[in-house]
Amino acid sequence: MTPAARLAAAIEILDAVIIAARDGGAAADTLIQRYFTTRRYAGSKDRRAVRDLVFGVVRTLGERPHSGRAAVIGYARAHDPTLLAHFGAAGHAPLPLVQGEPAATMGLAPAWLRDMLGLRFGGDVGRQLVALMDRAPLDVRVNSLKATREQVAAAHPDWEILPRTAHGLRLPTGTVLEQLEDWQAGQIEVQDEGSQMAAAALAARPGETVVDLCAGAGGKTLALAADMAGQGRLVACDTDRGRLSQMPPRAARAGADGIDMRLLDPGQEAAALADLMGQCDAVLIDAPCSGSGTWRRNPESRWRLNRERLARLVHTQAQLINLGTRLLRPGGRIVYVVCSLLPPEGEAQLANTPALAPWKSRVLTPADDGCDGFFIAQSSRL
Repeated sequence: MTPAARLAAAIEILDAVIIAARDGGAAADTLIQRYFTTRRYAGSKDRRAVRDLVFGVVRTLGERPHSGRAAVIGYARAHDPTLLAHFGAAGHAPLPLVQGEPAATMGLAPAWLRDMLGLRFGGDVGRQLVALMDRAPLDVRVNSLKATREQVAAAHPDWEILPRTAHGLRLPTGTVLEQLEDWQAGQIEVQDEGSQMAAAALAARPGETVVDLCAGAGGKTLALAADMAGQGRLVACDTDRGRLSQMPPRAARAGADGIDMRLLDPGQEAAALADLMGQCDAVLIDAPCSGSGTWRRNPESRWRLNRERLARLVHTQAQLINLGTRLLRPGGRIVYVVCSLLPPEGEAQLANTPALAPWKSRVLTPADDGCDGFFIAQSSRL
């Protein structure tokens, strides 16, 4: 592909990303993959260049642009004027520039989200946003059911030990995880350092009854299974069949046997968990959230969020905390975690929980902690 053709491809993909963000469609990574699936002529360098340009543009636009063309024009004027020369070039180039045509405005977040983050960070919000737009590292958790961190680290001297975790390692940029024998053997699992800290906050122990109330594809569930050393009862729940269906092969590779997986019907969660009410030693609530702490990985998610969706998420989070509390035995432990930095999804959720002891909470951010953004809170049943 010529540079002009790459630019045209990026504009076409950005159009799809913008529509998907508006209408709740697929993620940018998925759209890029789909685009090149039907364009076999594009080589690996072409795909990498187009992908880098797409995400470079997305990271620099706080407000959702009205078109991919406007997005690229705004980005080019602000960051790479050489791109403008490709408009109207020979071959598969974008159409020539027209005087006065719209260009997207640069920014790090929609104004209303920047204001909300300002409630948490004050004058430091700019630095925090810059870090949230950076690229995320590749972290893994060593699966203690199959190996120790010392064993894995010894075999990979260029992997960085993450000292705030018991099992975390950070891999060099560009590592292809699926090609590693450690991954194929189930000795390591992809998991951000902050996510590892969130799972560890529950302090799951062998022999306990533990519920992962929003298990998804099982990242934190597998961490809990390793902490429990295969002893006790671990129940992994979710309302998303597609995500939950990803757990069995991951659990098999990790050697995590005996996980009780339950697909819950939205609004009927309590009925499906009736046998566990008041019986659980520990409950993890990795609640659905805005994902504002993971913008490094999914920068276009800034364009998906609006006040109405945030309000729905906040309502769901409160319901989950109530359900998790009812599952606990007296003295049982609860951890509420969201990969969000927005106060309505954090501290505000802890204000009305009379059956629980006072919460202890912490905030992790890319700027201050080098991991994804998380709000993590711990309490226990009175």
